Amino acid sequence: MQATTQTSNPAGAPRGVPDATPDRVARVLNTTLATFIDLYTQTKYSHWNVKGPNFIGLHKLFDELAEGVEGLIDEVAERITALGGVAYGTARAAAASSDLEEFPTGVHRSAEVVASLADRYGHAAELCRGGTNEMLELGDAGTADLLTQAGRRLDLYLYFLDAHAAD
Repeated sequence: MQATTQTSNPAGAPRGVPDATPDRVARVLNTTLATFIDLYTQTKYSHWNVKGPNFIGLHKLFDELAEGVEGLIDEVAERITALGGVAYGTARAAAASSDLEEFPTGVHRSAEVVASLADRYGHAAELCRGGTNEMLELGDAGTADLLTQAGRRLDLYLYFLDAHAAD
């Protein structure tokens, strides 16, 4: 069993957080943060550039998805800082650390945009599942719960995207 802190540390980590985990937790969460920021910008890119007969429906859907991802960004960043870390959430930091592939710039037709976004939402959800497992191994149930909830939200968004791709 890992030792836990007995009091808040000077950086503000709460009681009960395993001593050996802050760097690993911050690394996982900062990769997640970068990926979510990238996912947000790729979703907005899609929102601005999608073309096709179902443009307005997708335009609105992508905006709603972006708003949801923006909420996830804030939750992850606040968890990082609540545990005494630094949330590296600038555009440059996100570009350097995101786990996503760049959105293909020549893709604008609605079916291709939906498929490209679905790939990225699925990848981000998988990243959350991997992070959840790592946090459980470290004994950080709070961060595991955060990543589980984020993954569940991304799975829902992936369902919305897949429903648009269905015949």
